[in-house]
Amino acid sequence: MPTTNNQKQTIRIGHGFDSHEFRPGIPLKIGGIALEHDKGLGGHSDGDVLLHAITDALLGAIAAPDIGALFPPSDSKWKGADSVIFLQEALKRVRDGGYVVANVDASLILTAPKIGPHAAAIRMRVAELLGIRSDCVGLKAKTPEGLGTDGTAIAHVVLLLERTHRQGRLDRSRRP
Repeated sequence: MPTTNNQKQTIRIGHGFDSHEFRPGIPLKIGGIALEHDKGLGGHSDGDVLLHAITDALLGAIAAPDIGALFPPSDSKWKGADSVIFLQEALKRVRDGGYVVANVDASLILTAPKIGPHAAAIRMRVAELLGIRSDCVGLKAKTPEGLGTDGTAIAHVVLLLERTHRQGRLDRSRRP
């Protein structure tokens, strides 16, 4: 049943995607965590593909403008910016719209560095930034076999938003 302007959806799903090329001389950040690696991710900001994809998923779930529209690469004030700033703005818009993040699931596609040793720290940082428990953050890492993207890091993210009451509690009144 379609919702009217007076009705808000109980849940919303967002999908985000980002990719950046590895470049020497740049620190590597993924999921808000600095990782030891001989190259970082090129981008106008700090190139954090995971936070960029999460930001776009948040914005997409509420039908807001995407990260590039809100933080245009043509604006020099975003040069080298910490991607946490972008995520915080998207999260503010989500909360202002009456939603909270229920869970997030991410896939990272890159040849190196290996994400396994850093996965728990990344999950905890993402959970902290989103204000959710770390067991509500899924993170998988894959190699780009056959894709021809060995010099690139790619992130795909899906997330679920749930409607809140004004007091911040979940509105489950319309659920079976």
